[in-house]
Amino acid sequence: MGTSRYMNVLGYEIHVTEWGDREKPPLVMWHGLARTGRDFDDIARVLSDRYWILCPDTIGRGLSQWATDPADYGIDFYGKLAVAFIDAHGIDKLRWLGLSMGGAIGIHLAGGALKDRMTHFVVNDIGPELPGPAVERIKGYAGKPPSFKTVSELEAFFRIAYKPYGDLTDEQWRRLTETSVRRNPDGSVTPHYDPRMVGQFERYPDDYNQWDVWKRITAKTLLLRGADSDLLLPEVAIQMTLSGPKAKLVTFPGCGHAPALNVPEQISVIEEFLA
Repeated sequence: MGTSRYMNVLGYEIHVTEWGDREKPPLVMWHGLARTGRDFDDIARVLSDRYWILCPDTIGRGLSQWATDPADYGIDFYGKLAVAFIDAHGIDKLRWLGLSMGGAIGIHLAGGALKDRMTHFVVNDIGPELPGPAVERIKGYAGKPPSFKTVSELEAFFRIAYKPYGDLTDEQWRRLTETSVRRNPDGSVTPHYDPRMVGQFERYPDDYNQWDVWKRITAKTLLLRGADSDLLLPEVAIQMTLSGPKAKLVTFPGCGHAPALNVPEQISVIEEFLA
């Protein structure tokens, strides 16, 4: 099991789940838009014998502090937060695995502030541009998180909302739910994030337009795609293999946005690449 810690970064309390030995090469895993660092439990457990793994919760998610200023919910501030987080751990060179939003933050950094420090970059099901319909879908579910009377009802909701993740066991669905739940003042339960974070799409409409940044990336790059993904379209994925770091593309059948990285065939691809 990972170790749960809290630290102050740029004036915010950040929660991080830490795995493995600090003497091993550092690997940062950054989660998706409405998710938490606990989504990486399965893959972190497998890789923790070889890497020192840090899985933070972004501000406004999980157990990290919510933004005092909603303007901090944007790629630029997330990037500054990530760099400060990495520096606070005394890390020079690192590997980065980013799922969805975590991949977008990774693009921003791999072509920018961490260009000379990121050696290996795994991008899970996101590209330097997003299709409009997928963005509208995300804004629709993330901006108005539903509330339920019981945790079991919330789990049923998650099983539908995150069906594109692929095959999760009952135990994995339960863990996803229990690491993603908070109570409202009236006792009902809802997903554990600040709904204001979805304002990023209105406040910073160009946050996810990053082709110019992508072309500056020099890190060894692996691109993962769910075969049925509506967020990373096939033509965008192909273009990512032809420009910038010329990513190696691996497509996983039986899932959409985004592969959960919870089964041996997905984890082994990453294992081999990071080595």
